[in-house]
Amino acid sequence: MVILGISAFYHDSAVALLQDGEIIAAAQEERFSRKKHDARFPRHALEYCLRAGKIPWSKIDFVVFYDKPFLKFERLLETYLAFAPRGFRSFRLAMPIWLREKLFLKDLLLRELKAHGGDDFDASRLLFTEHHVSHAASAFFPSPFEEAAILTMDGVGEWTTTSLAMGRGNDLQVTKELHFPHSLGLLYSAFTYYLGFKVNSGEYKVMGLAPYGTPRYTQLIYDHILDLKPDGTFRLNLDYFNYCTGLTMTNDKFDALLGGPARDPEVWLEQKHMDLAASLQAVTEEVVLRLTDSIAAETGAANLCLAGGVALNCVANGKVLKRGRFKNIWIQPASGDAGGAVGAALAGYYIHCNQPRKPQPGDAMRGSFLGPEFAQTDIEQRLRTIGAKFIVLEEKTLIQRCARELSEGLTFGWFQGRMEFGPRALGARSVIGDARSPKMQSILNLKVKFRESFRPFAPAVLREDVANWFELDTDSPYMLLVADVKKERQRAMTEQEKNLFGIEKLNVPRSEIPAVTHVDYSARVQTVHRDTNPIFYSLLSEFRALTGCPVLVNTSFNVRGEPIVCTPEDAFRCFMGTELDALVVGRCYLRKQDQEGALKAEYHQKFDLD
Repeated sequence: MVILGISAFYHDSAVALLQDGEIIAAAQEERFSRKKHDARFPRHALEYCLRAGKIPWSKIDFVVFYDKPFLKFERLLETYLAFAPRGFRSFRLAMPIWLREKLFLKDLLLRELKAHGGDDFDASRLLFTEHHVSHAASAFFPSPFEEAAILTMDGVGEWTTTSLAMGRGNDLQVTKELHFPHSLGLLYSAFTYYLGFKVNSGEYKVMGLAPYGTPRYTQLIYDHILDLKPDGTFRLNLDYFNYCTGLTMTNDKFDALLGGPARDPEVWLEQKHMDLAASLQAVTEEVVLRLTDSIAAETGAANLCLAGGVALNCVANGKVLKRGRFKNIWIQPASGDAGGAVGAALAGYYIHCNQPRKPQPGDAMRGSFLGPEFAQTDIEQRLRTIGAKFIVLEEKTLIQRCARELSEGLTFGWFQGRMEFGPRALGARSVIGDARSPKMQSILNLKVKFRESFRPFAPAVLREDVANWFELDTDSPYMLLVADVKKERQRAMTEQEKNLFGIEKLNVPRSEIPAVTHVDYSARVQTVHRDTNPIFYSLLSEFRALTGCPVLVNTSFNVRGEPIVCTPEDAFRCFMGTELDALVVGRCYLRKQDQEGALKAEYHQKFDLD
């Protein structure tokens, strides 16, 4: 049985291909179109998935869309009626798009599917599942658990913003929901907007900014904005928000409460902004911890699965793990809307078609390496065509050379195997550097990524060594858990350093691996496993043999505002538009100094800032 899952038309369009319950391929449209968070119908991702699975249209049994547009339209209408006439302007702007496209989404999808080769594709093979069911299915069905509680949290689906479901075998039942407009995701997005970052894009920046601040606004949020109950359920005070009726997230009353208007994105960050980020993060963590505590007490579940955009808050995830209310936790690596494509396909297979399920050891996401890959001969031809100068090395020689040059402080673009599905680079489309270097964070932020200096980087560490370097001894293959660096690896701060505030803290080395140690001694850990990424594992092993350190900086291979690179051509253009020292694509090794100067460009200016 072959099933396609599709998410589209809101943000982060994607396609996933399922064959007899196995996830064969999955990719986001942005990686092909080169438009960040591309929301259009995922034509290129669809073509890739069918090509990867060698599946003709005639063999597709069902296509499943990740939410139900009529229910969303119902929410739009009811919200307008509830707030009329205040919401008329946003209603007037939204209505033409809904009437032209989204309300008649079934017809639009059928037209798109037929246009891509499915001329005989009939409406009976097109299914729709609810948004949070897609999230829950993406979390539970690929997990290694026979039974689990499933918590999904995001901005909003049709009506649901937070849901609890129970998964057993091939069955998934939603048991509790919180509904719009009361949303933890929208609360986080509102503060993201107020702090001058893009909604649905910059929330992770707020999380990264939080450790620079003090949570001195936490009580003010509880007193005026968020009514939090002991079991983690909550209500927002809508007097402070504008997302129900207007074109912005917050309003004048929100501004007055926090002492001024929203930050202009180009204005320098102040201590107040850091304190607000810290306060929001503290509130978010408390909500998540109360929810998971009550779920553990109510269900008695040993296992917990997480999905939805809030599940990308790896700091909160790490605290749930540390709390110890669940024996095991598994988080969908593509927890946002893109992962809804995987969840839709899985819901179609297990729930609609009632197919048997047998959980796999580890999980069924294949390390999240579900995107395109390129044969060595194809890589060489593509690089020659665009004028790249390279040498081809045997794998062992390549690994040895890269490990040595990394230890000497060189920065690398690293392109191997199948592209990752989800927002994290996991060693297939990565930029890597020496985690021991006190200068590496600044170099990568300012000269490679062209992004804000406060942004932290993640460590990639061999799984067998993780407990020797971090306060963590469990798998974290998808970079979705935060843990502290081991005490014995930390560097004590001087009294003078302790008195620094905000961004002044940035350049103070805090451990033996300062490039991946955040200002609060934490790190967003990725454990690297031999079975899912053997060549990256080999590189880390060689680096450990050479330096005694099994940790490298791992960040996504792109510049600010650009989707992660997909093809060898993407990788070379990004390499030539940044100050990366070297690039590895398959077994092709490239040094910047060997390339034609005319191929260099002001590359990062081609992309809108995120």
